[in-house]
Amino acid sequence: MRKLRTIEMERLSVEEFHEAAKMPLVVVLDNVRSMHNVGSVLRTADAFRVEEVVLCGITGAPPHPEIHKTALGAEDSVSWRHADSALEAVMKLRQQGVEVLSVEQAEGSTMLPSFHAERGKRYAIVLGNEVKGVQQEVIDASCGCLEIPQLGTKHSMNVSVTAGIVIYHFALDLLL
Repeated sequence: MRKLRTIEMERLSVEEFHEAAKMPLVVVLDNVRSMHNVGSVLRTADAFRVEEVVLCGITGAPPHPEIHKTALGAEDSVSWRHADSALEAVMKLRQQGVEVLSVEQAEGSTMLPSFHAERGKRYAIVLGNEVKGVQQEVIDASCGCLEIPQLGTKHSMNVSVTAGIVIYHFALDLLL
């Protein structure tokens, strides 16, 4: 077995990425503080051709050197926009017929392995602040909550790791 060189992977150019079909998933970042987390989410969004990333509230936006450090150019390929608040973004998405799911530990949440996205539907996932999580008013405005089962002593995971797990789960149902 031989490791592939980058040139052998035949990746899309930024221009080809913009024209390519996208996974019908929007990622909403609710007051994410770390620019590295923002960059990492953008890079994962690029890997799975996520439709859009919405950067809300205090969430940093490109261009920024710390975002670029982890995004590695994904800030140029992935469609992103800023919204004043995650609640505003969620309400707008719901008006567009998007099923919005907050990723949070909450009463009545659906465990991620039990959730299966339906082809033909548009979805959005909301990921929260590194300390406070998704705001309660955003959870209230969402269609439901998804929760990643955790078996250790900690009650949370890094937001960019969570994004990778959840985006991949959607990709299994919608792309792969």
